[in-house]
Amino acid sequence: MNAIPSNLADPLFVTRRQFFARSARGLGTIALAGVLPRNLFAAAEQKAVAGLAGFPNFAPKAKRVIYLFQSGAPSQMDLLDHKPLLNKLNGEQLPEHVRGGQRLTGMTSQQASIPLAGSIFEFKQHGQSGASFSELLPHTASIADEICVIRSMFTEAINHDPAITFFQTGSQIAGRPSLGSWVHYGIGSANENLPAFVVLVTPNKADQPLYSRLWGSGFLDTRFQGIQFRAGKEPILYMANPDGPCGTGRRALLDKLKALNQLQFDKELDPEIESRIAQYEMAYRMQTSVPEVTDFSKEPESAFELYGPDSRKPGSFAANCLLARRLAERGVRFIQLYHQGWDHHGNLPAGIRHQTKETDQPSAALIKDLKQRGMLEDTLVIWGGEFGRTCYSQGKLTKDDYGRDHHPRCFSIWLAGGGVKAGMTYGRTDDYGYNIADADGNAISPDKATFTSGAVHVHDLQATILHLLGIDHERLNYLYQGRRFRLTDVDGHVVKDILA
Repeated sequence: MNAIPSNLADPLFVTRRQFFARSARGLGTIALAGVLPRNLFAAAEQKAVAGLAGFPNFAPKAKRVIYLFQSGAPSQMDLLDHKPLLNKLNGEQLPEHVRGGQRLTGMTSQQASIPLAGSIFEFKQHGQSGASFSELLPHTASIADEICVIRSMFTEAINHDPAITFFQTGSQIAGRPSLGSWVHYGIGSANENLPAFVVLVTPNKADQPLYSRLWGSGFLDTRFQGIQFRAGKEPILYMANPDGPCGTGRRALLDKLKALNQLQFDKELDPEIESRIAQYEMAYRMQTSVPEVTDFSKEPESAFELYGPDSRKPGSFAANCLLARRLAERGVRFIQLYHQGWDHHGNLPAGIRHQTKETDQPSAALIKDLKQRGMLEDTLVIWGGEFGRTCYSQGKLTKDDYGRDHHPRCFSIWLAGGGVKAGMTYGRTDDYGYNIADADGNAISPDKATFTSGAVHVHDLQATILHLLGIDHERLNYLYQGRRFRLTDVDGHVVKDILA
């Protein structure tokens, strides 16, 4: 009996043909199949297409995820985590006992002065929850009672690329499967005519680069990678037929191509060949489904008013939020939006005004839209970046201008729907906004290996997202090169306090 390669050790990727070819008892198995119900193997194959056997592990609260990733790291002190003490001490030096010897990036470590910088933006409490929001977020403030704000996120990554990679793949080192790929791998797709994992990137945003590996499938089968939809007449490159070929000819070409690929598969037994066949077939079906889902012509005027004037501009964050709702309606499992432009090392007040003008209304509109359609209850929405911003100014501090450096020790995100408690704020930071604090306001240093109530590590967030989808993060793993990998590596704890 030939050894099974490590990438075929998972039962999901051992087809019946592979099993028969590699099994000493293959003929006996064939004979047994002859006396079993004819639909037995068909049912097993259908289950494999739907997801891994046994997944979801328990009843999910969320059926789908929409992740509004704010690339570049929004400043929590200017948006979601009000710190009056910073305004009182504006211009004074960051106390050494607050910093605690923490390393700084090379962008501020050589500054002769590290002055505290209070936010120039006014904060007010909103909703029955009484959560404080910056004047920059009037629309988000209007959904205060629908969202859960986490003010105590922390990560060990201090630079953009490893930090974004960490959030999206569970590792700072590139090459691991993305969050959306793990979800597709585990629980499959709910629409055979659209990808299970769709990516939308706001175009023409100058900032830290985004790479397709952020939505790649890593060592998982390539069929689990995210599919990027672009703005314009051709949402997916090379999917439309060129001038000349008719639909019948296209179908005949695919049938011949499938036959050739099948011959190659019979020879090599490489599951990637079957994935290629499946992807060609998906592309064929998407020739009809994608133009329909990206066509906003039947959306009522009220929808554009809700999402804001930018929603009429293809590819804008507002238009992508509206498209995300349309994709969610059609059963797309994981919808990832990326919006760059939050990297405000200098001139922060002007930059953050522009960013919130683009994102505040459509983000809140998505929550309102999902709720009025009865979809928020089983749709998990996440808003946030890769780390936070410093409470002190990078560069010169003036009355109305300042910048903020990277800060991984504490930052804010928010979640809504999909089994998350609404109208709550979880965790807190110290009065300087420099460290996560306990219930009494004392600075603490949580560790990812041990769960600390009130603190949320990146792996904790990932474990909680999977839990809401009915997935035990410790059971969703994949054998690769002799080791079982998972999204949360060897850490991660479900944050039960935020679950409804």
